Amino acid sequence: MNKTPFTDVHIALGAKMHEFAGFNMPIEYSGIIDEHLTVCRSVGVFDVSHMGEFWVKGPNALAFIQSITSNDASLLTVGKAQYTCFPNDKGGIVDDLLVYRYEDEKYMLVVNAGNIAKDWDWCVCHNTAGAELENASAHTAQLAVQGPKAIEVLQRLTPVDLSSIPYYAFRTGELAGCPNVIISNTGYTGAGGFELYFYPSDATAIWNAIFEAGQPEGIKPIGLGARDTLRLEMCYCLYGNDLDDTTSPIEAGLGWITKFAEGKNFTARAELERQKKEGVTRKLCAFEMIDKGIPRHAYEIADKEGRIIGLVTSGTMSPVLKKGIGMGYVKPEYTKPGSELYIRIRNKDLKAGVIKGPFRK
Repeated sequence: MNKTPFTDVHIALGAKMHEFAGFNMPIEYSGIIDEHLTVCRSVGVFDVSHMGEFWVKGPNALAFIQSITSNDASLLTVGKAQYTCFPNDKGGIVDDLLVYRYEDEKYMLVVNAGNIAKDWDWCVCHNTAGAELENASAHTAQLAVQGPKAIEVLQRLTPVDLSSIPYYAFRTGELAGCPNVIISNTGYTGAGGFELYFYPSDATAIWNAIFEAGQPEGIKPIGLGARDTLRLEMCYCLYGNDLDDTTSPIEAGLGWITKFAEGKNFTARAELERQKKEGVTRKLCAFEMIDKGIPRHAYEIADKEGRIIGLVTSGTMSPVLKKGIGMGYVKPEYTKPGSELYIRIRNKDLKAGVIKGPFRK
């Protein structure tokens, strides 16, 4: 398995380790519920160095990004970030990603760990614009410092005014004595905080400084288990569960990142325009259990007559709500808030209700 710059630290701290996207990653330390609530109430640190980073440079950088992503990257100014996806030839999703405009002709794409090789091949094969591409994944480390007290902790370590970084924006500056750290406000947990991108050679210094600075707030390392429950409470999609090569952004409720701007001729634009105009045969919805039960990925969803109308894509026991929650694709007529669904759990159909997300306000 691959290692991040922090793998040995996780093991030394007694984390429960498991393979994830080819990396030996921490799943939990003190327990998923404890870690989840720590992030909601205070501050926690996630090692997300397994994520992929591609640089796109040169005078044709924007043209390349416009041709390969669904959102309108021409709206980005330097210091801003954008959520988007790579549509495939049939309108499915190769991956969802973040685009950072680092300089006028320099962008960073942050992709999912399990898709690094696939995404890199996709970018290289579709680089008809002649942009300069660099796969910097192996040379970039990343920590996500999340929670309402993250800003207090990190402000002790940097001269950058963190309160001046709006949502989906970033600054580059010194942190913990290390130069050129990208400090980004695009949190995947919905609890506030920042993502830090830096050279692996600075990993130990930055990790130690963050945990020393966060002692008064009771800072803790957090595993991928709580990262999953946190994102699900916010109804954030996870690639491989809620999104894949067969799901379109229109079906997934991501029409807001699918822009049909004049002159933006991205992959499968015609098919996605058709879906937006004519509608789709399934949509992603969020639901909470009414009967006692925990929905899980790939469980069947039925109507009150027992007919199968969809599948659960993500599900868990919510640490905040203390009830089962989930998301899944169903026929569009069942996606209105208040609609009744039935989740088939161990051959029993348990009642659930569709809600307008997120679960955690």
